[in-house]
Amino acid sequence: MSPSFKLQCHFILIFLVTLRGESRYLELREAVDHDPFLLFSSNLKRELAEEQMYRRALRCLDMLSLQGQFTFTADRPQLHCAAFFISEPEEFITIHYDLVSIDCQGGDFLKVFDGWILKGEKFPSSQDHPLPTTERYIDFCESGLSRRSIRSSQNVAMIFFRIHEPGNGFTVTITTNPNLFPCNVISQTPNGRFTMVVPHQHRNCSFSIIYPVVIKISDLTLGHLNGLQLKKPSAGCGGKGDFVELLGGTGLDPSKMTPLADLCYPFHGPAQMKIGCDNTVVRMVSSGKHINRVTFEYRQLEPYELENPNGNSIQEVCLSAL
Repeated sequence: MSPSFKLQCHFILIFLVTLRGESRYLELREAVDHDPFLLFSSNLKRELAEEQMYRRALRCLDMLSLQGQFTFTADRPQLHCAAFFISEPEEFITIHYDLVSIDCQGGDFLKVFDGWILKGEKFPSSQDHPLPTTERYIDFCESGLSRRSIRSSQNVAMIFFRIHEPGNGFTVTITTNPNLFPCNVISQTPNGRFTMVVPHQHRNCSFSIIYPVVIKISDLTLGHLNGLQLKKPSAGCGGKGDFVELLGGTGLDPSKMTPLADLCYPFHGPAQMKIGCDNTVVRMVSSGKHINRVTFEYRQLEPYELENPNGNSIQEVCLSAL
């Protein structure tokens, strides 16, 4: 066995294990010294997975992109709290109540929202989400632990909560599961590449990037042929059953954003546009008659590009963001 291989195993071990004590670490290290391939055995993998669960306290206003267990305990009355959860685009989020100690009769509440809502604006919008808005709220004070686990319809979810009595609170475990055909997505990063596929489904799908970006569409497959044009009041793809539109705005809700361009025909790109808005959305509308697909890349605009916009850009939109 080469020294480099043993060293590599130790690095993997240190990376994977969240230590609960030096003695436990030494036991695992001695086992790996004796047989490095033990690190990849199913039993040890399971043991490491159990030990590496991420845990931390939850803040009144919080944003989380990690799986783990999160506990909120009020140290004073907390009346306006929210925690936003986000995962990878190809994942659902599951929120599981481990422990809840709140006073529903005294005015406390704990609600899960399927998506994000901020300043009255929702993502996904009501037009794009498969459930009515009222069904996207799951109130613990109404359902109790009969709905102990709640799964999102996309890669974002959130909880609202109000707790009056110090010492009360709750613990939730956040996990993720694969989503084979992600539809509505908020990007975790300002740069990336994504392929959105809607397979014979009558639904609308939005991909939101909360940054000013350059969008480059490299491939678009739709169920009909037509043209590509900038959107005008009397023109566009609205009469077509299948199309992609680019939207820009300062809020969260795609239905309240400004349409910038419609793409109504299949092509192999690139088609590129600079959008200097706080939020940029690629939105696909599908009739359900075809398999529709769009592939695009995006990157955040540099400060000099915002100061001196040129090329294929929409300068009169989102001036407040420039």
